[in-house]
Amino acid sequence: MFKVGIVGGTGYTGVELLRLLAQHPGVELSAITSRAETGRRVSDVFPSLRGRVDLVFESPGAPALQACDLVFFATPNGVAMQQAPELLDAGRRVVDLAADFRLADAREWEKWYGTPHTSTEWLGKAVYGLPELNRDAIRGAQLVANPGCYPTAVQLGFAPLLRAGVVDPLHLIADAKSGVSGAGRKAELGYLFSETSDNFKAYGASGHRHFPEIRQGLARIAGGDVGLVFVPHLTPMVRGIHATLYARIRTETDFQALYEAHYANEFFVDVMPSGSHPETRFVRASNFCRIAVHRPQGGDTLVVLSVIDNLVKGAAGQAVQNMNIMLGLNETEGLCQFPQLP
Repeated sequence: MFKVGIVGGTGYTGVELLRLLAQHPGVELSAITSRAETGRRVSDVFPSLRGRVDLVFESPGAPALQACDLVFFATPNGVAMQQAPELLDAGRRVVDLAADFRLADAREWEKWYGTPHTSTEWLGKAVYGLPELNRDAIRGAQLVANPGCYPTAVQLGFAPLLRAGVVDPLHLIADAKSGVSGAGRKAELGYLFSETSDNFKAYGASGHRHFPEIRQGLARIAGGDVGLVFVPHLTPMVRGIHATLYARIRTETDFQALYEAHYANEFFVDVMPSGSHPETRFVRASNFCRIAVHRPQGGDTLVVLSVIDNLVKGAAGQAVQNMNIMLGLNETEGLCQFPQLP
């Protein structure tokens, strides 16, 4: 039985991690920290976990973390790069759910996040944790950078095309929509019910922090430069990512067969039958990504629809998937929950 801990367990990804780990047969949840909730019982903060999680929130840097085999950081951007190195230097393994170790270039980090990176040594050692594309490297990693929610849906959607070289990598468009929980558990005017309900809007069209992560990942897949337009949108729902992806065809092939073959052995990626339109509710509260491929009017543009739950496959579920790989557990262990419908 492996011991695991969570740093920063009071946000949406933190409580989702708690929900998944409390049901995991191969690990013992042995430590959780929170600066704001230190001394309070987890079940008092999250009554949904009563009878399942018998822990008290400890202060950051709790000694119990040093006894863990693996520690998750479910903290705001900029925290893990300051606190994780102490655990890493002590031999602990870490999965960071924030963006601290996702970008390989420290200058790119500073450009998009507005602050210098304080752990460039570990930035160079971090492994990008998208299992379907990077499983072998994750297996031996000490530090895994868990991908963002938009980057997960977009990269899984484009990957078969870029690996096969059948579309123009310099003309890619990602039109993606997210539920409000993607903004985090915070009280801000723009995310109040009366502001988001019955409303739909684009944001970050001139530049979003997930853009460099997506571009970096797609370039690695393509083996060269990519041209990407990425526009995120906020939708009046709690969970879900729906990415509509566009690519110009340059080589004729059976695109449905290409996707089916590419993901044939991937438990968490479901290529739906030709003509399907996946919906976010088809993956709600699950670790699955569902994909459909379309070629409108038989033209030269391919449309790929990719849906995930932003809190599970886009965050906590993928983090547990990475943990399973790192610890030598069955990759699907603790993650086989069916999506919730309705």
